[in-house]
Amino acid sequence: MINKLILVLLIKIFTFSTAYAEHQNEPYEPNGWDKFLIKGSENYYKFQSELIEDKDVKKEIDNSQKTGLISYLLFEDNKIKIDQENLPNYIKNNNGIMPSHSVGKSLVSYVLGHAICEGYMDSIDITIDDWSVLDGTLYKGQKLIDILNMKAGDQKFIGEKNFNSDVKINDNRFLNVNTFPIKREMELPVLQKSKKQRAVYNYNGLATNLLMNYTIFKVGDDWQKLLHKVFNEHVRVKDDVWFHQTVRLHREYLPRETGRYSFYANRYDYLRIAKRILDDWNNDTCVGKYLKNIYKQKINKNEKSYDGDRMGHLIYIRIQKNMVVNFISMLLVYQKGKF
Repeated sequence: MINKLILVLLIKIFTFSTAYAEHQNEPYEPNGWDKFLIKGSENYYKFQSELIEDKDVKKEIDNSQKTGLISYLLFEDNKIKIDQENLPNYIKNNNGIMPSHSVGKSLVSYVLGHAICEGYMDSIDITIDDWSVLDGTLYKGQKLIDILNMKAGDQKFIGEKNFNSDVKINDNRFLNVNTFPIKREMELPVLQKSKKQRAVYNYNGLATNLLMNYTIFKVGDDWQKLLHKVFNEHVRVKDDVWFHQTVRLHREYLPRETGRYSFYANRYDYLRIAKRILDDWNNDTCVGKYLKNIYKQKINKNEKSYDGDRMGHLIYIRIQKNMVVNFISMLLVYQKGKF
């Protein structure tokens, strides 16, 4: 357990070429898709500041064209101690909104924890056998915790273990799991009558979108109400935040299970979310117990076995070092336009 609260948000854009997960190469388009919008709270959490000058941080920020560091927030002892930014115009012109993908996956899990605490699901140990969308696929009948741990045995069809991508099914460059509703994806021939492979860690976005849409299915008409309770009432964000959907604006109506893990917020609301999650952990709330249960049932990711998502690994390593929770890091890296 951490005795002193220290949250650092580093927001970086790497200008050199390297083999990061493909989701980080998607274009910055906060308004190009339908969304599950959560309005900012009138009772938003108000930060206190006791700013200090850090010459090294300021130097990195001032030289952002070279270093890629565009934002730095240090929150310590319940106060913002360092607050430096040099945001590019395309972010400023969108009210400072920044997309998260790897961290967005973690926020899906956080919402799932709230759904369990609200009684929509019993626990992370339930078997997913009541959702017809999964009929005929390897995912039907699996335990929720195995999907959370990304060990569904789906590495033959998707994921970074074999395809070096978290969003493409069978390395199909034209089918991105973030751009098709979950029901259509599960109806693909490659997934119908699919068999579970050996259960190993396989980082991929389909597992997270499955979790999000299963939560939508279980919550039903209360889905938007749940999101409001999590981010507006519990986290107390100041400005609008949202999850993207898998359909573009102005398309024909599709079933409501169109959730995707891509999450959008500004830098201060990301800090509010991170603080609230750590508060849950430290105060042993129902959601905090959910986080600890996930941590207790974490699996060995065997990170050296393949050249997968370095962002995912970075999140895991930081959490292990800080002894917080193993599904969200207090270190957020803005990389090629994506968390």
